[in-house]
Amino acid sequence: MKIHYINMLSTLLFCTSMAFTQQINNSAPNKNNNWEKFTYDLNSIVGGIGHAYVRPLSWEENQVGLFGGVVIGTLGLYTIDDEADRWFRNQEPHIPKLIEDYGWYYGNPQNNYAFNGIVYLTGLFTNNDKIRRTGVLMISSATATGLLQQISKSLVGRARPRTGLKKNDFRPFQRNSDFHSFPSGHTALAFSNAHALAKQFKNPWLKGGIYLLGSIPPLTRLWNGAHWLTDIALSVALSIATVEAIDNYLDKRYGNPSEQEKLNLEKRVSWRLVLKTSGVGVAMNF
Repeated sequence: MKIHYINMLSTLLFCTSMAFTQQINNSAPNKNNNWEKFTYDLNSIVGGIGHAYVRPLSWEENQVGLFGGVVIGTLGLYTIDDEADRWFRNQEPHIPKLIEDYGWYYGNPQNNYAFNGIVYLTGLFTNNDKIRRTGVLMISSATATGLLQQISKSLVGRARPRTGLKKNDFRPFQRNSDFHSFPSGHTALAFSNAHALAKQFKNPWLKGGIYLLGSIPPLTRLWNGAHWLTDIALSVALSIATVEAIDNYLDKRYGNPSEQEKLNLEKRVSWRLVLKTSGVGVAMNF
């Protein structure tokens, strides 16, 4: 998985260098020029990633309080990590294979980026600025969380539950993936996508459906003993914080979408679960 992130980052940096070579500035791009919009969006993606990483330096009092709440909540979950692991792993035999397959494939980096790219390119080539901005948010959020979780896995070196080792067994800088439990990459990618998408809609049922689909990959990682409950919880918190930070940054680049725009997008977008013998997926129709 690490190689995939390096390849994706290299591609992103190459495209961004092309944008700077073309001397595209930060002014709003020509709405009739897809190349200008594309290069502007690449700059937005890189800027959004950087903003997400430095955002904690400018947290206000309420955001520091939320961080403290996450820490306290995580410590509480840590006390039941062992019990939660046993309970979730006991559920795996009862989970339909289609659900497990969906959780694995959607949380996979290649598939995740492919979906994000489809959303972005749909907005770009249909001249739909709302969908295009959503694609930018999804790509930048996935990249920011993806790179951070890859670094954290090596630094923390927490043993996975399925190794049979204890929840407090930490061995930093191990190449062995058995010691890459924290945080969960599948969770970070899937839930950052879910939160970025859900923010675009007002309908609570639609938002709930998106979050439900985004919750399946984290659950599959608990069912198969790949992660502890605290790994999943902190990955979800990381995803939400990253999306919020980048979304605020993009507001300055693209403007804040109005409630009417959200309602219009709900009317244009429909979702359906696709079940096939070869696997399971989600279709989004514009």
